[in-house]
Order: sequence, then C-alpha cells, then structure tokens
Amino acid sequence: MTLRAPAAHRSNALHAGAWWLWALGLAAAASRTTNPLLLGLLVGVAGYVVAARRTDAPWARSYGAFLKLGLAVLVIRLVFSLVLGSPIPGTRVLVTLPEVPLPGWAQGIRIGGRVSAEQLVFALYDGAKLATLLICVGAANALANPARLLKSLPGALYEVGVAVVVAMTFAPHLVADVVRLRTARRLRGRPTGGVRAVLQIGLPVLEGALERSIAVAASMDARGYGRTARVPRAVRRVTAVLTLGGLLGVCVGLYGLLSADGGSYGPPFVAAGLPAALAGLRLGGRRSVRTRYRPDRWGVRAWLVAGSGAAVGGLMAVWDPAALHPGVVPLQAPALPVWPALIILLGLVPAFAAPAPPSKESS
Repeated sequence: MTLRAPAAHRSNALHAGAWWLWALGLAAAASRTTNPLLLGLLVGVAGYVVAARRTDAPWARSYGAFLKLGLAVLVIRLVFSLVLGSPIPGTRVLVTLPEVPLPGWAQGIRIGGRVSAEQLVFALYDGAKLATLLICVGAANALANPARLLKSLPGALYEVGVAVVVAMTFAPHLVADVVRLRTARRLRGRPTGGVRAVLQIGLPVLEGALERSIAVAASMDARGYGRTARVPRAVRRVTAVLTLGGLLGVCVGLYGLLSADGGSYGPPFVAAGLPAALAGLRLGGRRSVRTRYRPDRWGVRAWLVAGSGAAVGGLMAVWDPAALHPGVVPLQAPALPVWPALIILLGLVPAFAAPAPPSKESS
C-alpha cells in the first residue's frame, strides 16, 4: 500500500500561515550558517517543495523572480567587495585595482586597492546567505494564497495585514504582467529584449498596477474597511501595553536565539513576550466588527508543514555555530556536516504531507 497526499480543493487547502511558518523556519536556518553547501541544500529543499506543491495561480509564478533577485544580490555583494574592499585580512592577493585617494574623515573606507581571495570568498558566503533568505521568502509567496492568509489574521492585525498582503501581491502580479506583455510582443513579432522593449513594456505594467490599486481601494471602501467598534479607554491602553511589550520581548528573544551569544536571554524573553502579545491581540480583536466566511482550518497537515519548518530553524539555532561557518582566514574548503544536512532535509515534509494540486498528485 502506498501513502499519497489528497488532491487539494477548497475544503482541505493547507492553511496559508503554515506555509509562511515553514518558510520562515528555513530562513532562520539560513541566517545561522554561511556554509555554501548547507545554503545550497536549503535552496534545493525550498525549490523541490515549490515545484511539487505550487498551483497555477498568479502568485505562484513569482518564485523564479525571487531566484533571479537572489542571484542579483549575490553578484552585487561580490562587486561591492571588489570595489569597496573588505575588513577581512587576506594574504592571497588576486589583483590590485587602482585605489582612489580619500580624505582623512573617510578613514577606514577605501575604493579600489588589493583584492584577496579571502575577501572574495567571505563576500560569496555572505551574499549566498542573503540570497537564500530571499529565496525562502519567495517560496512562501509562491505557495501561500495571500487572500487566505489575510482572512486568517487576528482581528487586531486586520488593517496591518491588508497593507502587508497588498505589498506581498505586488511582486507576483508585476511578474505576471511582465510575462503576459512579453508573450504578446513575441506573438506580434516584436523584440522582447533591449532598452526600448523594456520601456515599452514598463508603461503598460505601471498602468495595470495603478488600475489594480484603484480597484483594491474601491473594494476596501465597499466592505467598510477601517470601521471599528467602541472599546473603553482602559482596555485600549492595556491592549497597547501588552501587544507592544510582548512583541518587543519576542523580537529580543528571537534575536538572542539567532545570535551566537544570546542563548541565555533568548528563551526567557520569548516565553514572556509571546503570551503577552497573544493576550494583547486577543483584547485588540474586540475593536474589529468584521466576520469570517468559511474560515480556514488548521489541521494535522498544517501542523506537519509548520512543524517541519520550526524543527529546521530550531535545531539549527541550537547547533554549534563553529560547525556552520567554514573558515575564511586561512581559506578552507567547506565541508558538509552530516547532522545539519539531515536537519535541513526535514524541510521536505511539505512535499509529501501537503495536499497536492490536481496536476501534481503524489504517487
């Protein structure tokens, strides 16, 4: 007998928050390492899950754009290291660029000069980490329905959530508009590359974005966006203190968990801040007068998806940092640590546990 995930439909669609928690867990793991082998494994895990579980919706086509954006970030980081130098000392000089003399107030900054292998490798590792973070966010954008995510937010975060969802959907819709216009030009026998073609494509894209923003504003106004219920002033003050204080504690705790020397204060701040923030959001929800139609359910498969990302991020956070950062001075060939690699492979759980799109049912 073979185990197979059910075909996805409206009643069993995976909760959008589970996809974001999974992706944020992978991003947290990426922030803990500069090993290019582990970062490449994270990108491979995210790409495999996206290929196995994304739909044909417009937002699902944005993953390729995030891949290109990550590659651009990597190239820019290398160029900055070449031109502006690096604080990393290096003995293997590859090339010496003409150096621009700077005034005394710019001490510590240089333009040009020696370019060493050590500084380029350090820039490559750092750029690869930033690119991996972007790709993990792109995976969440390609898998999670932004509208369903907005519907699942607490009432206290509804207004903020609308702004975030509109911002998140900008990139997928922009990519879809560019692809549509390039296809139309290709069918008409017109060039799709070059400066002139980019300018001719850019104007319709901006017009479409403006029309979409007007339509969104009209729909929000028709639904009574911004309407709130009256709440006593004391409740509002307690809500503000709990929410802001709790979120601040969670931020400090997460910073401690992700940093190398914050293991002592990170868990207490998270343990104290999370209940306070949840209580504040609960009280803040009293101001919302909206209702939910057919709310999404958080089922077993959502727990498996979110839990796999949390396991990857949590286990990498407590792993020895020395094993996750290959040496740069002196240069060392990066090695693939076995246990961290196995931890990252836990991120493949959604490729088998999440409901499959109709055309990608697991066998």
